[in-house]
Amino acid sequence: MWYFEDSEKLSETAVGIIENGDLLKFVSVASLWEFSIKYSMKKLVFDGGIASLWEMLLQNKFNILPISQDHLQYVITDLPFLHRDPFDRLIIATAKAECMTTLTTDENIHKYDVCWVW
Repeated sequence: MWYFEDSEKLSETAVGIIENGDLLKFVSVASLWEFSIKYSMKKLVFDGGIASLWEMLLQNKFNILPISQDHLQYVITDLPFLHRDPFDRLIIATAKAECMTTLTTDENIHKYDVCWVW
């Protein structure tokens, strides 16, 4: 979302990664689900809502990553309970199960043994 809004909140490193055409980029359905909830509660503003965000992601070659049984199993069996946010926990579990690096500034995700950059 910050990328499409040209936000100053997004680090130069993050912009470089997003714009690198040699890298595969994924967005978890969990992130889109959280966006949808916050948008519907008017906690987020984004022109066009989820439909617009989805289209922008696809146009910019982001892959939408579904939630799999492995991701849920990782949450249940392997992920320490360091905080309660279910969306963060699912994103962390997905990154661990898929051996992915997470692009985040979220301090809660930094508490876990997961690769991240910002």
